[in-house]
Amino acid sequence: MTTKTDERGRLYLSKDLRARYGERFHVVEYQDRIELIPVDEDPLEGLREAVGDAFEDKSVDELRQEARDQAVEDAENDVRRD
Repeated sequence: MTTKTDERGRLYLSKDLRARYGERFHVVEYQDRIELIPVDEDPLEGLREAVGDAFEDKSVDELRQEARDQAVEDAENDVRRD
């Protein structure tokens, strides 16, 4: 498929592509191209699908707190090594 921007810089994606990949995309810029990466409507659900049951039965707040706790622990370990 080839497409071009309109006078406002917008891209047209076919109905089939929007149905398959959604309507929100993250734009990744490289030196020689750009890529559109679909963004899940529910990113946490997309993550759960990608990693299986690793985060099953955990809320966003619980996952966030675990990530913060791990970051603090990692930082403390880095300071102790120096």
